[in-house]
Order: sequence, then C-alpha cells, then structure tokens
Amino acid sequence: MNIVVASLKGGVGKSTAAVYLAAAAAERGHEPVVLVDADRQASSAVWLEERPIDGVEVIEAPSERTLRRAMASNDGVTIVDTPPGDERLSHSAIAEADSVVVPTRAGGVEFARVADTLELVPAKTPRGIVISSARLGTNDLEETLSWWRKEGVPVWSVVPERVAIAAGPEARLSREGLDLYDAVLKRALRKG
Repeated sequence: MNIVVASLKGGVGKSTAAVYLAAAAAERGHEPVVLVDADRQASSAVWLEERPIDGVEVIEAPSERTLRRAMASNDGVTIVDTPPGDERLSHSAIAEADSVVVPTRAGGVEFARVADTLELVPAKTPRGIVISSARLGTNDLEETLSWWRKEGVPVWSVVPERVAIAAGPEARLSREGLDLYDAVLKRALRKG
C-alpha cells in the first residue's frame, strides 16, 4: 500500500504528515512500514534519524528512479514524502499511489497549488485534503472547508495549530497528532 503525501507548495506540513502517518501505521502493527523521503531537503529522514520510530524504516529517494524502486520494494505500508515544487517527481510518486494525502493550510494562496496537485492525481486514486496547523474557529478555516466541500474534494482531517504536533525532531510525537493522523491513515487505507 503506497500512501503519497503530496503538495506542490512548500511549508504546508508534508513532512509532519508523512512522519505521523508512518508512526500511526507502525503503532497499528502494519509491517513493514517504510517512509520514503523523496525531498532533497530530507526533512523526514533527518527527523527520523534524530528521533527514530520503532517499526519505521527510512529510505531517501530524491530521483524518479530511486523513488519508483523504493515504492515497489515494500510489501507493507509505504508513506512517501514528496518535495515541494517538483511536479515531475510528485507526478511519479502519485502515479504509483494507492491513495494521496494533500496537506494544505487554511486561507491565503493555498487553493491554486492544491488544485494543481489534485490535477496530478488520476481520477480513480482516492485523495483527501488535510488542513494542517488550522486555527480553529476562524473565518479562514470555515471558508477553506466550504471551498473544498463545494469542489467535491473530501477533507480527511483538520489538524489544529499545536506546537507539539509540528515541533519536528526537537520533540516527541504528540498523542493528539498521532490520533489525528491515525484517522487520516484509516481513510487512506480504506482508499477514501
């Protein structure tokens, strides 16, 4: 099962989502769990080098060839962290995906880049939006949720803005973050 975390925009929580999804899969006992870091910045790989997660193997694959090989090599759950702005590599990962998680933020210039990302996803491939670092109760969040409902794109989760969730390798994974991303994992594994 290949779950691709993709967005052509940077800074939307792709690496955070990928790490939490891999941790949730390992916690559920899916074996083996592989996190493929296709981003040349290697944020997920660095995170898991500093704070390894039992049951999660990391493979760095910053080229189409290494990415395809890494995605094909696992019989368990593979989570792929794609790079921002690299349409070719993102397209390559999405083409092999069983489901696609698209992190975004509420408001701003997010809609166009998410729409561009969604255009890369084949119609038959399940996909869902995860609104990360959301400020609950704001007009931006309500407008974003309304927009995606109107567009017919499912929102798989709203992850509230919490320092503990987005702290990266400096802190342990938060229980709240694991629970929220576990719900996203369930949707991705059900393929919708």
